[in-house]
Amino acid sequence: MVGVDSKFLAGKKALITGAGSGIGRSCALAFLEAGAEVLAVDSNAQSLSELESQFKVKTMVVDLSKPDEHFLDPLEIDILINNAGVQHVAPIEEFPIAQADMMFSLMLRTPFFLTQKVLPHMYSKKWGRIIGISSIHGHVASPNKSVYITAKHGLEGLTKVTALEGGPHGVTANTIAASYARTALVEKQIKSLSEINKLSEAEVVQEVMLQPAAIKRLIEPEEIAQLALYLCGPYSDSITGSSFGIDNGWTAR
Repeated sequence: MVGVDSKFLAGKKALITGAGSGIGRSCALAFLEAGAEVLAVDSNAQSLSELESQFKVKTMVVDLSKPDEHFLDPLEIDILINNAGVQHVAPIEEFPIAQADMMFSLMLRTPFFLTQKVLPHMYSKKWGRIIGISSIHGHVASPNKSVYITAKHGLEGLTKVTALEGGPHGVTANTIAASYARTALVEKQIKSLSEINKLSEAEVVQEVMLQPAAIKRLIEPEEIAQLALYLCGPYSDSITGSSFGIDNGWTAR
């Protein structure tokens, strides 16, 4: 950001879920570079260990579908990035209910829970930033992704309410609605969609994932991290209750 101190988040504490890889890892590194004290949370101990050993990042191995077991007290966190998520592709009538319960907990209940935990500290400081890593599927639907899409629509709603309640206290809340990014989650989807649609994996990428997009490529996680960083920067005070598309024109039609 032009004219901004490169360490503009010095003294701020950021909690990033799903930080072991992909978008979460890119956010952790971007916020660390901006001076924040980062707590990277993930269920993958190995990926967190690698992150901790290479960078000055605090880590916490957590089953994020059960946050009550790990976060017991109000959290002294200035920036919360709700990023953790998983995908399962199946028709509604075939969707395993146990899988659905886990996904709803991870992608909807946990963001609500963590928002509850961080707001008292943010309110006391008269400053806070909450960002939900949503999806184009927080706004539009696709077949065979009922639970993921329901959760992302819910995250959009939670964020809007948080923006309204947090505004008088200096807290903003926004989402980033990305289309297909180069992540492990998307790589797994490619295989599942290949089997469901009886297409090759290359055909899935071009004919299913990127077909509606104006720019025919996957989004890099670093692009999403930089947008998240802007939403926590010195020019973001009036930005709240919004969803920022970064989707190669996927939803422009």
